[in-house]
Amino acid sequence: MNRREFMTAAGAAAAAMTFTGIAEGKETIMTDNTSFWPNGARLAISMSLMYEGGGQPISGAPGVIPEPIKNGLPDMPTNGVFQYGIYEGTPRLLNLFDKHDIKVTAFMIGQAVDKDPALAKEVVRRGHEAAAHGRTWSASYDMSPADERQFIIDNMKSIERATGQTPKGWSAYWVRNSPHTLDILKELGFTYYLDEASMDQPFILPVKGGDFVTVPYTFHMNDIVSFPFEGYNPAAYEQALKDEFDQLYEEGATKRRMMVMALHDRISGHANRVRVLDRFFTYAKSKPGVWFARKDEVADWAMKTRDKTPYLDRGPVQKTGLSGPSA
Repeated sequence: MNRREFMTAAGAAAAAMTFTGIAEGKETIMTDNTSFWPNGARLAISMSLMYEGGGQPISGAPGVIPEPIKNGLPDMPTNGVFQYGIYEGTPRLLNLFDKHDIKVTAFMIGQAVDKDPALAKEVVRRGHEAAAHGRTWSASYDMSPADERQFIIDNMKSIERATGQTPKGWSAYWVRNSPHTLDILKELGFTYYLDEASMDQPFILPVKGGDFVTVPYTFHMNDIVSFPFEGYNPAAYEQALKDEFDQLYEEGATKRRMMVMALHDRISGHANRVRVLDRFFTYAKSKPGVWFARKDEVADWAMKTRDKTPYLDRGPVQKTGLSGPSA
């Protein structure tokens, strides 16, 4: 082999497989160009449906009205917005998912499930995953480990009572967890969580008790962050979805790529927003090799194909400020 042939072969090998080592930890990122997703799919699209209506406090929940309500009085218009997710948003989104034969993961607040167990059961009956999102729509990162553990267990029990399904996935209030959360989740039988937006593919973290999958979250494709009521532009949102899809689909020819969308029952369930999603789903489904996947399916595939899944041994949370085991 002459020098030119050697350089060509080496370049092709480097494009097909990449290793990145971090001296202080044991961080390995590996990709190759085969079997990124089941059946040779080129891009995975995974959606969260944040099932929160009824789990919010009756006074002080963030919402459409910027001025906080005074004296702890019931905030009836804000509560009405949350209730929209129950009465209209979730049923409308379920019908849209059925139309396109798409399955999603619903992150359910325990209190919301307790208030309308029939709706939670219907979500699962239609083939969607029920995952955990806390006992109430409130922070748990500053709880003691024992209290945080019970906060998660109570959420699990609500979901199990209503749906018969034991949750395997977790997302915290505003995706903020404590240094102990992943260790607790692993102990309770969870297999993944989604509260980190650092990659466009799933990755594995070592935690107390074994390995744990992160199925990434998103802020820029999150309806509650990027497209709130006061600044929502449906045409811009639709274009952003297509641009995100097109770029990741292009990259998916040579490495594992995953498009993440975060939908809230009370936000994306409105009539005009469902129309935008309808058009996007039609667009995405017109391309070959697109896998619409539940979060548990992504997590299972990441573990099944460990040789192609990044493994990030970054050290304890208290040292790195990133997800991982507690000290």
